[in-house]
Order: sequence, then C-alpha cells, then structure tokens
Amino acid sequence: MMKIQIEKQLKDSCNISLGCIFYKTNVIKTNKDLWNYIENEIIAKVQDNYTLENLTQQINIKKSREAYKTLGKEPSRYRVSSEALIRRILQGKGLYNINNVVDTNNLISIETGYSVGSYDLENLQGDINFRTGKEKEQYQGIGKEIINIEKLPVFADDIGAYGSPTSDSTRAMITEKSKNILTVLISFNGNNGLEDSINLAKDYLIKYANAEEINSSIV
Repeated sequence: MMKIQIEKQLKDSCNISLGCIFYKTNVIKTNKDLWNYIENEIIAKVQDNYTLENLTQQINIKKSREAYKTLGKEPSRYRVSSEALIRRILQGKGLYNINNVVDTNNLISIETGYSVGSYDLENLQGDINFRTGKEKEQYQGIGKEIINIEKLPVFADDIGAYGSPTSDSTRAMITEKSKNILTVLISFNGNNGLEDSINLAKDYLIKYANAEEINSSIV
C-alpha cells in the first residue's frame, strides 16, 4: 500500500490531518437509494441548518478558510469543496449526478464539512505527499479550466500534483472503470471529530458505493 505523508511546514502551519480510506469497488453511474436519501433528507437538513451567511461558521469549513488565508489563498475565490457543495444546495442549484463513488464522496463532504477527495489508485504512481502548490503550478480541473494551484494545499505523487480541497485534476478522477480507490477526508482542525467522520464515511461507502476490503487510517 502506498504511503501518504503531509509536508511538515504545511502541517505545522495549518494543523492538518488526513482521514484515508482505501477500498475496492465496482463503480456504477447512479445509485437510486443514495439519491433518494440526498433529495429527501440531506437537502432538507442542509436548508434547516445553514444559510449563506452562517455557512462559513461551520467548524470544518471555518478552519479550512483560515488555513487558506494562512497559505495566501483567498477562500472566497478558491472555495473548499464542502463549502461549494453546500452553497449549491442553499442557492437551489442542486448537485451533480456523476457516479456512485463521487456522489457518496460529496455526501460525506456535505455531512461532515470536510473537503473530501476520491482518487483512482491505478492512475497514481509512487507515494503521496500533501504539500503546498509550487509557484506557477497548475493542472486541468475536472469540468473546469486550468486551475492555478500555487499556494493551495495539494496532493502529489511521483508524476506531480493531482488533487486539492478546492478541485481535483482529471488524471486520477473516478470513472466507471475505477476499481481501487482512495477517499480522503481533509481536516484543517487536526484530529478533532475525524475518527467519527471516517466511520460515517465508511458506512456510506459500503451502503452506497459498494466498498469492500476497506482499510482506513489517520495521517
């Protein structure tokens, strides 16, 4: 199993912990039970608990925004995925239906406030380093233009950067061909509440994403 580490300077400045879940699965286009749960319970829960004004006070989103400011990145321009997803719901824009793994990934993010990333391990090489984006570093975002990842916290392997709490690259994205997957909960609040969130994530991944042979750890 590949190793995952956090750049010391990044960890010291932003109090980062990573909840890492390795598993095998069969990716399918949609899971009707998952979408029934999102549409009938999660959207209402979000609307009851948040407004556009108080959303940034959710503890994990708040800590993420503080970390971005520390790194010199504007959090309202480069929103972490959890904030962006919840804002879409509050604005009545709904959520994208991608596939059962990505949709479950987004559910975990909405429920916990953590930015969550899921990656196809077959498209990664070597070990993983969570580090600060280098000067002029960029990559092709999923469904987006080229993203400037300079100063962003990013996941990188031997090839280069491929993911961040704001937007992932196309290189390791989950498709219906993906089998071996890593899902990561990115905490800028240390280990506080992370173990419980990992357990919730594993339950969702088993129930909605057909996850098997699960191994999890905190880095």
